[in-house]
Amino acid sequence: MPDPLPQDPSNRPKNPRKLDPQLYAQLQAEAKAPYRGLRKFVYFACGASGAIGGVVFLTQLIAGRDIANALPNFAFQVGIVALMVALFRWEQRADRKL
Repeated sequence: MPDPLPQDPSNRPKNPRKLDPQLYAQLQAEAKAPYRGLRKFVYFACGASGAIGGVVFLTQLIAGRDIANALPNFAFQVGIVALMVALFRWEQRADRKL
């Protein structure tokens, strides 16, 4: 028995409600990659937080205060910033592919 709803996207009508083409393209992009804007904001916020923490621990290292504790924390903050930059760039590359 044939499938009542074919899965072929070429059978779907283009802009069925006659929306503004720019709005329709934006809605299609959001449907393909939901919450992309929110993810980018979270990456930016976590990266900024890591950068602030990195500055704090870097000043502790420069001042020579509690180096045994400040060095691993500084490395962790640098790792967080690097991870957030990588994730943000990955999102941008995926965004360009759409």
